[in-house]
This record gives sequence, structure tokens and C-alpha cells, in this order.
Amino acid sequence: MAETQRVAAQGRKKWGIPQRSGPDESKASGRCPEQENKRNLAVPFRGHITGGMQPGKKVVVVGVVDSRPDRFYIALTCGRGTSREPPPDVALELCVRFRDRQVLRRACVSGSWGDLDRAVPFFPFIRDQPFKIEIQCEQSRFRVFVDGQQLFDFSHRLTSLSAIDTLWIKGSITITKLA
Repeated sequence: MAETQRVAAQGRKKWGIPQRSGPDESKASGRCPEQENKRNLAVPFRGHITGGMQPGKKVVVVGVVDSRPDRFYIALTCGRGTSREPPPDVALELCVRFRDRQVLRRACVSGSWGDLDRAVPFFPFIRDQPFKIEIQCEQSRFRVFVDGQQLFDFSHRLTSLSAIDTLWIKGSITITKLA
């Protein structure tokens, strides 16, 4: 993901995502539910997809682009990995780069990154503006929509959809809602 470093020996990259706190910590904090929800949606974010992905299921990310954005990432992975290493299987890594107005995507199967897809019909993200990304899982592909407009399709590289159980988000955005 962003600001990654390659590990030459393994060809894997490092992700700097902190570990999420356990559910009991929020009860003892004395925070109101609204404050707790904002803390839980803090970027970088890593969360569990209950039951994994399957045809008909979708992941929705609602947020706002930062005022001076560089890039942001959304990834669907098989497992949580660690704070230093991504899991060996990444079903979809979506990278939005503002400088060159690109939406890049790729997958990692058994630790090996595939080719980068770049073609999109338009660049839908604007600084300081809200957005809604929907990643719909179908039998043979993910369909990705931004603000109701289809942006691209991404054919599955991983065969076990139910193993795709973690959502990662990092970069120049604020998350306001996940579904």
C-alpha cells in the first residue's frame, strides 16, 4: 500500500497499519458512542468482513477526500497479516493517485503481485468532497462504483471468495461510514 518498501529477498512489501484495539477497551474508556465510532473509522483502518465475500455481497466505503490529497488505498485481503507484512493473498488493491488522476488496481496471489490495471472512463475524486465507493462481488469479478457510476470491473484472481475477510483503508481520506 502507500509508502511501501520492497523486501528484496521475498518481493513482498511492508504495510504500516497499526493493530486495532479490542472491543473491551471502548467500554472502559467512558467515551460516548459517537466518539467511539469516529475512533473506529480512523484511517489507517483494518476491519473484518464477516463471513468473507461471496457473490451478491458488497462493501461500501463513504468518506471525504482530504484538502491536500496525495493518494489512498482500499484493499480486500485474505487474513489480517501483521502490522509489518501484508497477507500473501490480496484479492483487490485499489490505489487512487491524485497527482496523475489515476485509479490503479491489482491482486496478490500467494505473495506474487499481478499486473496493474489502470484504464478508467473518468476520475471521480475531488479534494474536500464526499464520495461513496461500492465494491460489489459477483461470481467472476468485482464491480466497482463511485457515486453510483460504474468505474471498472476487476476479474477475480483468487478462487476462494469466502477467504476474502479483511478490509484495509489507508491514505488521504476520512471515512464517515462503512457498510
